Amino acid sequence: MEVREDGHHDYVDRLRAQWAERIPGLDTSSAEVVARVLRIGALVGHANDRALEDEGLNRGEFELLAALRRADRPLRAREITTVTESPGASITKRLDRLERDGLVERTVPERDRRGVLVALTPAGVALVDRLFPEQIAREASAVSALSAEDRERLGGLLATVLRTLDPASY
Repeated sequence: MEVREDGHHDYVDRLRAQWAERIPGLDTSSAEVVARVLRIGALVGHANDRALEDEGLNRGEFELLAALRRADRPLRAREITTVTESPGASITKRLDRLERDGLVERTVPERDRRGVLVALTPAGVALVDRLFPEQIAREASAVSALSAEDRERLGGLLATVLRTLDPASY
């Protein structure tokens, strides 16, 4: 196993060492970035999931609420599907539950009866405005060992990788 400057080994170092034993010569250097990004995402995601469970929400429901809050206007279900990259059936199920909980409301516009508009209720706005800063604080804690300069540099490097993979990047 490679010895790091700080003398510590992490999950990815152990994985790479195991693969080096099983398939010698296999280049696992991409795991230096990709596996760590995935592992960090999973750990932060689990922390966020636990916090949302305390509120009776799941990640998909919160993403829907946050999408509505960011838009700051009612959205059609089709727009929510596009923004959240979730299947339409999942959006419908989430909207049903969030509407029952009084966090969103659906209306049919008078001028255009083809689609339902979805908006946050005041309770939905208040919930997102309370929970989102808590999520940001968890994410800030995850990168707190990095200087502001290192965070900016890492963010830029990851943006380059994302643009390579994500057709929605612009």
